Amino acid sequence: MGLTKDYLRYVPAGNFNIISSQNCNSVFVTLQGQIGRFIAVGASEHIIIWDLRLGEKAQVLPGEKSVVTSICASPNNRHLAAGYQDGSVQIYDLKSAEVISTFAGHRSEVTTLAYDDYGHKLASGSRDTDIIVWDTVAETGLCRFSGHKGPISKVCFLSKENVLISGSKDTFVKFWDLNTQHCFKTLTGHQTEIWGLSLVKEDNYLVTGSGDAELRVYKFSLRDPDSENVNPVEHLATTLELATLEEGDDTTHPLQCLKAGTLLRAGRGRVVSLTNDSSGQVVCCHGTDQQIELFYFCTDDEAQVRLKKRLKKERKKEKKDEAMEVENLVNNVQLSLRDEVKRLNPIKLDGKPKSLDLVLGNGGELRIAVNFSDNCVRLFNLQTSVKDSEATCLRGILNQGHHTDVRALAFSSDNLAIVSGSSESIKMWNRPSQTCLRTVSVNSIVLSMIFVPGDRHVLAGLKDGKLLIIDIASGDILEEIPAHSKELRSICLTTDLRGCVTGGGDQTVKFWQFELIVDESSQSKVKVLSLLHNRTLKLEDSVLCVKLSPNNKFIAVALLDSTVKIFFVDSFKFYLSLYGHKLPVQCMDISDDCALIATGSGDRNIKIWGMDFGDCHKSIFAHEDTVTGLQFVPKTHFIFTCGKEGRVKQWDADSYNKIVTLHGHSGEAHSLAVSPNGQYVVSCGSDRVLRLYEKSEQLVVLQDEQEDEREQQEELATSEQTVVPGQPGLNLPSRRTIGSERAAESILECLEVNEKYREQLAEHDALQAASSQTLPLPAPPLLMQAFNATNPDDFLLETIRRIRPSDLEEGLLILPFNAVCEVFAALPNLIARGDCTELGCKVAMFLLRLHHAPIVANKLLLPTLQRLEKIMRGQVGELRDMIGYNYFGLQFLQREIEAREGVQLFRDATVERKKGDKKRKKREKLKRSIMVLNS
Repeated sequence: MGLTKDYLRYVPAGNFNIISSQNCNSVFVTLQGQIGRFIAVGASEHIIIWDLRLGEKAQVLPGEKSVVTSICASPNNRHLAAGYQDGSVQIYDLKSAEVISTFAGHRSEVTTLAYDDYGHKLASGSRDTDIIVWDTVAETGLCRFSGHKGPISKVCFLSKENVLISGSKDTFVKFWDLNTQHCFKTLTGHQTEIWGLSLVKEDNYLVTGSGDAELRVYKFSLRDPDSENVNPVEHLATTLELATLEEGDDTTHPLQCLKAGTLLRAGRGRVVSLTNDSSGQVVCCHGTDQQIELFYFCTDDEAQVRLKKRLKKERKKEKKDEAMEVENLVNNVQLSLRDEVKRLNPIKLDGKPKSLDLVLGNGGELRIAVNFSDNCVRLFNLQTSVKDSEATCLRGILNQGHHTDVRALAFSSDNLAIVSGSSESIKMWNRPSQTCLRTVSVNSIVLSMIFVPGDRHVLAGLKDGKLLIIDIASGDILEEIPAHSKELRSICLTTDLRGCVTGGGDQTVKFWQFELIVDESSQSKVKVLSLLHNRTLKLEDSVLCVKLSPNNKFIAVALLDSTVKIFFVDSFKFYLSLYGHKLPVQCMDISDDCALIATGSGDRNIKIWGMDFGDCHKSIFAHEDTVTGLQFVPKTHFIFTCGKEGRVKQWDADSYNKIVTLHGHSGEAHSLAVSPNGQYVVSCGSDRVLRLYEKSEQLVVLQDEQEDEREQQEELATSEQTVVPGQPGLNLPSRRTIGSERAAESILECLEVNEKYREQLAEHDALQAASSQTLPLPAPPLLMQAFNATNPDDFLLETIRRIRPSDLEEGLLILPFNAVCEVFAALPNLIARGDCTELGCKVAMFLLRLHHAPIVANKLLLPTLQRLEKIMRGQVGELRDMIGYNYFGLQFLQREIEAREGVQLFRDATVERKKGDKKRKKREKLKRSIMVLNS
């Protein structure tokens, strides 16, 4: 069926209009060695890195089909991790913009990501209530934590201990020990959902934000693990009390959590975002209002100065201003949050923020990038070292996209320009470069748009019934015509291109004629375009859509009563009535040969009618929600449709087949437009992305498309978490995917090919022994030659190497036991080679853990296991000795370079040395002053 007619595929040609997504956070990234200049934001399935200085796109990290929901930059600023709506995680290289790792473990969207201090581990939290820790070096999962009862809102690593902290909407904050992989502590003091948490001041404090007006602050303290039977509160010798914990928590763990106090928020609503800078000195939060609050955590010296000032003020109030008593009082009073936290001036915004990120410079300059809900990004600057400093907006990225949903689209006659309209503006785009050329502000929602012949003017119909005439060259509104008393939903050109037809909610269809009039407001008295009203067609119900036939004989009008009425254009005499839809027709179009009319309705169906008798040729259940856009490809019977479920589909109106389903929008699709030459299609939706599709030379075979859809359904069905029968302790961090199933198939195919090739080699040896002559070896199978392998061991090794590390465990899990035995038999020779020690040991340990019981019961594998143990011990020992030798060699080189150059190689050590020099100089200065006083 698919080969009887050739269909050419429409492929994605670019996304534009979107600046940043609402459901994804934003982070500062370092490019070209510059900090605080580039901001990475989610843009539907892509990630855009904006240059805030130039206001341009510095880089685009392309995605596939799923929407980005969370991003996180690595500590070395070389990689960017992205979590997606389908539960997958990808790691990008910021220099090459390529994907270097892909992880699949969650069953629903990823809500938070966090790197550890070295960037070797990545923690991901999801809406499925699970937390997974990934090894970014080995590209595999380490462990899965299942203990929360609500979606995970934030995770972070503790630098002092090998501990992961997580907050969830189940009101709990949990502490996970990564060494033992269990939860040893749960904070239960919150009454509402945890929406954010941050580690500040060198990870000494934990700040949590929930649905109330308080930010709770907890202080960490490490206890000597060797001390036994010691009361934690007495041992810590502090006035702070222990945080409220859950029954069954491990109270003997060295890490203790104490209540330090609360910070009152001035904003309203719950905490939407809680973020801190990389140094952990400034905490930034905002609620559901238009205000950002900043809290500065002072250093120990700054806190002591603030404490002295506060005590002096209290002593002055009591009229006891003696310096010695103040110094004694300072030594006896402990610091509180009042002294350690300084509230900075809040930032007043003119929009609703969704996420933010901040960078603190060396001179106390704080830069805050705010991602707004209206598709824009702004950069603010604040001086933390200046008292009562106010934040200033340095620059913003505003004009590269609409700030509300796009509702109408139109192509120019030369296929080079696209015009889009929303509730606040009308923008014209250059199709090849996908850049915004003009922006015109409007005061109402744009419902329909069309180019005037000549492509110099645009007509726009508004919700308040006005018809705008816009000059594209100057970007000015030439005239506002009160065309209808209610919303103007549809505009179409007449066939002679001398006028247009409009349909509105006031139950009328009006005909207009183009004319040139003298502009009285201009001194040059130039002529400008205007419209002259000719005729009016009155109807019984509101008009939703209007279309003129290409032969200029008929006009089709879709009414609110779910019918489509067709009239003669010249006499307005009734011709046909198309009835059959259960809900009103939202969109329709007539083919160029005037043979067919297609209608799309709120009942999710599209109907194809004949223009000669008005009979319904076919009714197709096209979309899962209301059909919002429909248009014929010029000079063909192909139809493009879009629906509220977000998909864009192509249909054949002659055979009534669905040709292809294009990658649509995440959310509703509002409208679409087909270029006059039929080469391009553009669609708009609630994700604020204008998606452009281009006709390619690829042939579409309908059977292949149906098979691809079935595979996608199977992938959704197999995306559940893997359950290993008989292995309650084996909780894999990954999940079964199509990739893991293909990995298992490739291993089974490799084992089958190896077995046949060994049989050929055995026959060759038998023939050679019988003939006592040297015979040529049989040629390796073609698949083995494709892998550049000459023997079965090399072929198996190359097959395992080509499997993605995140799919390896799931692929090995699918293998039957007889295949596992064959893999075990080949592992000793592979590991003994010395070039795949790590991979071979990983496969051996996982299979041994998975199939321990049958392997122990099978006595035939005992010699293989004994040999494997001996080889693994020897190879791992050699590898460990070599790595240790290299490590001490690097340390020796470091000492040699530092002694020769007189510098320290690592910046952290240099900073610590400078701090030590300052403290030493202060002590020496104090000693000299005491000696002078004594003398």
